[in-house]
Amino acid sequence: MTQPHPTRTLTTLSGNSQKLDGGAMFGNAPRALWARWMPPDDSNRIDLGCRVLLVREAERNILVEAGIGAFFSPDLKQRYGVEESRHLLLDRLADLGLSDADIDAVVLTHLHFDHAGGLLAPWQDGQPSRLLFPRARYITGRRQWQRARQPHARDRASYIPELLNLIEASDRLELIDDDAPSSSLGSDWRFHFSDGHTPGQLLPEVLMPGGPVVFGGDLVPGAPWVHLPITMGYDRFPEGLIDEKTALLEDLLVRKGRLVFTHDPQVAMGRVSRDGQGRFGLTESSGDVIDLAA
Repeated sequence: MTQPHPTRTLTTLSGNSQKLDGGAMFGNAPRALWARWMPPDDSNRIDLGCRVLLVREAERNILVEAGIGAFFSPDLKQRYGVEESRHLLLDRLADLGLSDADIDAVVLTHLHFDHAGGLLAPWQDGQPSRLLFPRARYITGRRQWQRARQPHARDRASYIPELLNLIEASDRLELIDDDAPSSSLGSDWRFHFSDGHTPGQLLPEVLMPGGPVVFGGDLVPGAPWVHLPITMGYDRFPEGLIDEKTALLEDLLVRKGRLVFTHDPQVAMGRVSRDGQGRFGLTESSGDVIDLAA
């Protein structure tokens, strides 16, 4: 059986935040329900995080996702509710004594701008897009890469063509096929694949002494979405997503696993549980986690 990496630590980092329409984020759930979990503002928008996971292993540093970053021009920042002008992920790394040049790999669950935009340097008027993380390998699912390169009209606006071009030109792109390991990360990294939100979404799992930890991406973006019927209006196939979510939660329940949430502004991580009526929930939920080793 594969054993946890002996020096691995996990740290969750909150990057730039955004506000999006609550109805869009909760699909067909009624406002009376979701407003109890995430109260909306006067424009019906809810606060969302763009959290990443830093995995440190002996002599290498791995990021899971890069958040939305600060690449948007001022007009697009306003449209998508991004309030901060600084690239907060870079600030969070600096607090730990790291820069983007110290990251060896960035694992991207998918390539929508709120998950991959942080790979770009902050917007500057009249300046072209510039790729950060100069030493890192960029790791994502092959089917998601193909979707990003040939998007459907439904999600075309979610991708950043300039970013895709820069990643491809870097010669540091690694594409993962379903059920295949990563040549960069090693055998104790496992990947779950999901198509309900977007084709080929890749959800990395790292083994820890206290049980496996899975980055939930947009399959389970926050604590409220642990409830099986709750999906997003942005999801490609909501019924299929519920089936995928059920399988993941049942698997983690058996293995005493935890989930990391990218979009929940308050809850960073929680252990999967189930109550007496068979409903999934969380125990040991927490805010941002520093140096989780067990």
